[in-house]
Amino acid sequence: MLSSIIYKTIFKDLAILVLRVFTGALLIHHGFEKLNDIHNFADAFVRPLHLPFPVTLSYVAAASEIVGSWSLIIGLGTRLGASAILGTMSVAIYHALVTSGFNIYLLELLALYFSSVVSIICLGPGKFSADYLINEVFINKTNNIGITSNKISIQNNESNNTKNIRKESNQDKFFEFPFSSFLSS
Repeated sequence: MLSSIIYKTIFKDLAILVLRVFTGALLIHHGFEKLNDIHNFADAFVRPLHLPFPVTLSYVAAASEIVGSWSLIIGLGTRLGASAILGTMSVAIYHALVTSGFNIYLLELLALYFSSVVSIICLGPGKFSADYLINEVFINKTNNIGITSNKISIQNNESNNTKNIRKESNQDKFFEFPFSSFLSS
């Protein structure tokens, strides 16, 4: 009883939920601010880096912040959305370093967003996410059905062959849906 309380708490998943929701909710307005005056953003932030197609890249940055923030808040495609935000934050940190040097006042918010999305990518979306529900309801349900049908057909075989086939089915389970580890932890 005590070990189940210590080792199987929901606090880790609750902490990931709080991190996801606050990061997404606080970052989403930055994307909308970029959309308000996209040409001003392109002139101020993209053109100084001498990147091609500054207005298009400005739209990409805004979209990654808006769509990525929603994916963090909902928990759907969480690692993909966090990866999009990570790319945008990487370019923003590079811009801050190139234009202003190591100015902690410019870098602190960028570094916080950067570390938040790196943590979300590493930890996964947690149990309080749409990714977890999709993984549990659709992916694991179909994997369990496939394993159950294998066990039924295996029972008719000899006992020595049964052990070998069960080992193969557990190894094949890894390849049934290649993106399940990307969706949920």
